[in-house]
Amino acid sequence: MSDALTPERNHYAALDRRLLAATRAINILPTVAWPASLEQRMIAAYERGDYALPDVRYVRPELSQVRSELVAIENEAGTLLAGDPIGDYLCRTAASWRVATEMLEAVGSTGVTAPSIALYGRPGDAIPGSHRSNLDAARYFVELSDELGADLLADDVVTDISAETLRTDLGRTLDAFFGPGRIVVEVDPELTAKAAAGATRIRLRGGACFSEYDRHQLLAHEAFVHSLTALNGREQPLLASLARTSPRVTATQEGLAVFAELMSGAIDIARLKRISLRILAIDMALNGADFVEVYKYFRHCGQGAADSFHSAQRVFRGVPLTGGAAFAKDNVYLSGLLTVHTFFRWAFKQQRMDLLRHLFAGKLALHDVIALQPHFQAGTLLPPRWLPPWMQHVHGLAGKLAFSLFVNGIHMGKVQAEELRLNL
Repeated sequence: MSDALTPERNHYAALDRRLLAATRAINILPTVAWPASLEQRMIAAYERGDYALPDVRYVRPELSQVRSELVAIENEAGTLLAGDPIGDYLCRTAASWRVATEMLEAVGSTGVTAPSIALYGRPGDAIPGSHRSNLDAARYFVELSDELGADLLADDVVTDISAETLRTDLGRTLDAFFGPGRIVVEVDPELTAKAAAGATRIRLRGGACFSEYDRHQLLAHEAFVHSLTALNGREQPLLASLARTSPRVTATQEGLAVFAELMSGAIDIARLKRISLRILAIDMALNGADFVEVYKYFRHCGQGAADSFHSAQRVFRGVPLTGGAAFAKDNVYLSGLLTVHTFFRWAFKQQRMDLLRHLFAGKLALHDVIALQPHFQAGTLLPPRWLPPWMQHVHGLAGKLAFSLFVNGIHMGKVQAEELRLNL
């Protein structure tokens, strides 16, 4: 990248540095998180049948100065860099962080709902390339899982790996893949989710037990997507913000992580059901269901007390528990998966495997991968240093995509059992 220090590119880098500095004070999930001690008390109470609404208190951050800086960056990127894909990237990214400040300053109120929907979508949104909605897809996977459930009981997973044992095992695997010490695995007793990943740290919830299946999923989802794209983003010499997940790229990043589970064989129908139930629960909350009603819904759908509480808590992060409000982030997992899957098939059909590789070059949205291609071609942006194992085997990936492209044209409603028997 011999011309990396031209005035134009210095301008890109300077705006990007301002963006990163401004967003340092924005911490979405920690701001809406519930204390682990509260969860433990309430789960025990709910198991006894004491269904009082949890008393959750939040600290509202003061982000007006941050928002003013983001507006300034948004305006400068949208005017001085108009027509350049990097200007568009910076403008869109600053705008999404601005919406996030509005959401966090409303934490604890119904004012969280609208900006969270602006960032993460709503259950009724249409799936790209389809007349069906995310809500339709969620219902489909829940119904399919319930229909298959009796046949899958034999596949019950043994959960006998402690967080400490898994920490040691993952550490060895990640050292071998990324290099010694590049990613640290820690046990965090205050973590709400079962696991979470950053660029250089993966956290496991203390006290949780894991299965071999969980291990496979953590590697595919957390390590080889979330951590990997963050580390690749840190390798970018011009746009350091590509190492951080902005709100506008959440759907692509989470969709890509679930797609990675699918491609590496680390997802099953039960996992799809859990993802789908959360979307149905968001829809319930938006339509007036309170926290206890949503908790009981998860219990009715077969989840245990602790999992039902954690699932309901995800829906009500940062909002009142009395109904009519929701934190919409969990909407992105299924819609993101379906959209990323469509993108992979489209790119393969267009013979653009380069687009698929560039998707891992940092924390990008699908829009960015296409729009920023001139900068990848010019060397302004670098291709990814690391790729997930399943992306390194291009022939195998191509085979899966080619197969899915063809079979997508077979309409199952027209298939008759007798026809299948006669032709075999």
